[in-house]
Amino acid sequence: MMEKYKILWEGGWGELVEKKSRFIAQTCPVESEEEVLAFLEKVRKQYWDARHHCYAYVIGERGQLQRCSDDGEPSQTAGRPMLDVLLGAGVRNICVVVTRYFGGTLLGTGGLVRAYSGAAQEGLKNSQILEKCPGIQLTVTTDYTGVGKIQYILAQNQIPVLDSQYTDKVVITAVCPAETAGKVKAELTEATSGRAGLQETAPLYYGVAGGEVILF
Repeated sequence: MMEKYKILWEGGWGELVEKKSRFIAQTCPVESEEEVLAFLEKVRKQYWDARHHCYAYVIGERGQLQRCSDDGEPSQTAGRPMLDVLLGAGVRNICVVVTRYFGGTLLGTGGLVRAYSGAAQEGLKNSQILEKCPGIQLTVTTDYTGVGKIQYILAQNQIPVLDSQYTDKVVITAVCPAETAGKVKAELTEATSGRAGLQETAPLYYGVAGGEVILF
């Protein structure tokens, strides 16, 4: 069964300073461990003189693949707190790397946990998250007398319209959430007395980013 879930759509950057130690967080969309390793290598080259590059990632629509690394910090003080931030936010297909420049003062285990989780939260806050929703692509074909009713029903149900074509007939393509698809189709059929043609695709995922509808 397809269920909605959140993914990282566009990576972000954040920074936290704790007792002169700098914690620089970067997030990146990933779909494989190869992409994780490539992103990690990029960060290591970018901050080649830093002492630690700790990371965590969650991949898969159910978060099936999860890993984290303390990269030399005391066990459970960096990678795991960062992973907990990602899991708490419910975001998938995301990698976060937190780079640390040591400021000369030891923070202790509690201080490290707070710093690494706080930096991860800053990076996440400045990232673009997209919710992938299960749905269908619905194509409605009608004559001009039915256009107004169809547009009204789609608007009332907050159904995003992907395309409208006006020739000798009107063809409207929209994406409909899976949970309301049956209700919307019934309303369209009733409003047009069965004259509107309805065609739907196999189930798909869609999301909205920057006001634009994205199909997966």
